[in-house]
Amino acid sequence: MKKGTAPTRSGCSVNTRALRAGSRTLRSLSTSSTRERGHAAVDRELYIPRSWTCEPDRGRAAGLPEDTAFATKPELASRMIGRFLDAGHRVDWVTGDEVYGGNSRLRTVLELRGVGFVLAVASSAGVITGAGKFRADAPAAKVPKRAWQQLSAEAGAKGHRFYDWAVIDLANSGPNHHQLLIRRNRTTGERASYRCSSPAPAPLATLVHVAGSRGRVEETFQSEKGLVGLDEHQVRRFTSWSRWVTLAMRAHAFLAVTRAAEHARHPPPDGLVPLTCNEIQRLFTALVEPAPDAVRRLRWSLWRRRHQARPRISHYHRQAADQT
Repeated sequence: MKKGTAPTRSGCSVNTRALRAGSRTLRSLSTSSTRERGHAAVDRELYIPRSWTCEPDRGRAAGLPEDTAFATKPELASRMIGRFLDAGHRVDWVTGDEVYGGNSRLRTVLELRGVGFVLAVASSAGVITGAGKFRADAPAAKVPKRAWQQLSAEAGAKGHRFYDWAVIDLANSGPNHHQLLIRRNRTTGERASYRCSSPAPAPLATLVHVAGSRGRVEETFQSEKGLVGLDEHQVRRFTSWSRWVTLAMRAHAFLAVTRAAEHARHPPPDGLVPLTCNEIQRLFTALVEPAPDAVRRLRWSLWRRRHQARPRISHYHRQAADQT
């Protein structure tokens, strides 16, 4: 974020990167609960820097509500999760990066709401096992070779993303079951740790699945920017930002719901990739107003999907051969 005192796009009203981080946990909520059918953002909060909340005149110039107070990104995430659950929705897991994994208040809120989580933590974070308190990266060095399992974090266009995984039980300080999930890069040996909690013990495959679903968060964010212009606003006031972002989220939700409905009603034939949000956006833009070349555009759509399917199949076949 650039420095400045006026309410400009790069100052208060945007901080798009902070918006992404503040929304990340909640987006992972929808991603992990609807992974097979699609994913979209379901709420948004604007991260307001402390410098803005300490200067009332500056906030009023940007149209911020009078009662706006500084809130950290985990606090914003907690608000969104609370609204989501209070609206009657149900979710089993929440996942997020180290910003959220290192916040004990957010973890406590999730446990009180009966929601499991798989949150990344820094290597220096403290964890308590039956043998005492250690840094998060310390137990990983003592995991025996036979305890590591090769599992796919997520399937992508170029195949599965395989890592070595291990899980260690932590000391339970409440009714939930606590575990430390460790991921190891099979090429470089680099490790990452995740603090896990669930009402009942969760198998390793489930924890890996939840941790891998974090990639859908970034995918959603990039899709919203590329397809519906999430980051293309030039607004200077909070109300304008809220309207723009809400409209962009609704537009992306339309694409995601259309995609899910199309997959359920008309599974793609062999040789074609399923309809994506990108392809639906192209078709909608081309066909919302009848044009003389509508048939040609539909043929182009089929051609793209066919040629996207071929390299995908090749990637999966090559990866399967490498694994044998």
